Amino acid sequence: MTKINLALEWFLNPDHLPMIVGLQKGEYKKANIDLNIIVPKEHYDGFEELSKGSIDIHCNEPIHLFEHYFTGIKSLGCFFETRGGVMIRKTSIMKLINNEKIKITTPAANEITNKIGFEILKRYAKKEGFALDRKNVEFIETDFWHIQNMKNNHSFDGAWLCFYNFEGIEAEHENFENLFIDQNLSPYPNFSALEFITSSKILEEKSELMDKIIEDTIPRLKSEINSNKDKWLDLSHFLEELKVIKLSKENYNNIW
Repeated sequence: MTKINLALEWFLNPDHLPMIVGLQKGEYKKANIDLNIIVPKEHYDGFEELSKGSIDIHCNEPIHLFEHYFTGIKSLGCFFETRGGVMIRKTSIMKLINNEKIKITTPAANEITNKIGFEILKRYAKKEGFALDRKNVEFIETDFWHIQNMKNNHSFDGAWLCFYNFEGIEAEHENFENLFIDQNLSPYPNFSALEFITSSKILEEKSELMDKIIEDTIPRLKSEINSNKDKWLDLSHFLEELKVIKLSKENYNNIW
């Protein structure tokens, strides 16, 4: 039996159903695969471990595929995609429109994620005919419990890094009225998705095994998985425009 170490991007959750179901139903063992799922301490741990060769596969958002580029990184394909963006509580929508000071809860407040979060709001504002000042939007690092954070702390006007299948559904369940600003409302390329990522070294060593993993995953999601350099091209341009990360054309093409 061949062991495969797969590192997640965050805690185990429904976005990882293909791996969870495969383990519970013993499908990986039937394929002679001993799948070991690793829950990381930090969101980007998998990239470092992948570059060192200590894991075989990592799953993470495509935005980090560019941000943590290293020679030999390879995309196996996107296996999950949802709507994502910034959630604004209903009672704070006018504060946003009036360009008043607002506070946004987020699990990761840093220069890059804050810049992208504000860009989503700014593009939405422009589309709707109003303007925002960066100094009026404050991102505060908390955790992923967005709805509870906003319900327990009314100083939070919104939440950033929201997945609709989590926070959108939870807000509906909790009757928490909000404006969910995603790629349908703000003109930016969606990146709320998960990619299977490996390295050229692992791919060359275990290509037959990778094929089995992909073949097992496809029917579970009812979706084709393939490496598509066009899928995230707009996202790479978006990140370059924001001066977050700029890959050469050669490095970008080498990913796929």
